[in-house]
Amino acid sequence: MESLGDAFWRGIAGKTVIDFGCGEGDAAVELARRGAQSVIGVDIREEVLQSARRKARAAGVDHICLFTQSTRERADIILSLDAFEHFAQPSAVLRSMEMLLKPAGEVVVSFGPTWLHPFGGHLFSVFPWAHLIFSEEALIRWRSGFKTDGAMRFGEVAGGLNQITIRRFENTVRDSPFQFVSLETVPIRKLRWFHNRFTREFTTAVVRCRLVKRAVSGAVQAAVA
Repeated sequence: MESLGDAFWRGIAGKTVIDFGCGEGDAAVELARRGAQSVIGVDIREEVLQSARRKARAAGVDHICLFTQSTRERADIILSLDAFEHFAQPSAVLRSMEMLLKPAGEVVVSFGPTWLHPFGGHLFSVFPWAHLIFSEEALIRWRSGFKTDGAMRFGEVAGGLNQITIRRFENTVRDSPFQFVSLETVPIRKLRWFHNRFTREFTTAVVRCRLVKRAVSGAVQAAVA
């Protein structure tokens, strides 16, 4: 959360914020504590929403925070932290965000590791790039030795894993109703000397970006011209 920067925290004051893919609510509670007018945490998993509600009550911000599986409330800011590598349909998520964002609002995204990171397979990365060396079938069979949820694909495990790369994320945004205001690929600390546009898929720890609606971006450019 701190990596989002001081400007982000100043910008949420008095705003309605949607935490998209809120999980157990830690970020949403912090948003409320730092001055957001209202925070809506959205997640498809009711069990994590219940935990989020308990955390909001314990922090004394339950009057500001709402945790739900869906909402029609429109926000000034939509935040997505450590979630884009888990969304089953990133394109559909961006379309949903567009409908929930006020015309002059922005989407702030931070996530990682992406699929080609040494540990981009999350649980399946028992050593660097193990998820690329072994087949999906082999890794799922290995996982079935200690998990009994019946998952047969990476996307079916708890939380999901969509194998997104930086390039795929860029293309998904370009095909969406949004446009990049900024995009940052933060290098793995130990590999920062090797981090460049050719190696970034393998050396990026975190992807961070800000998005605005294309219509808004076009209007700003026209006004400047």
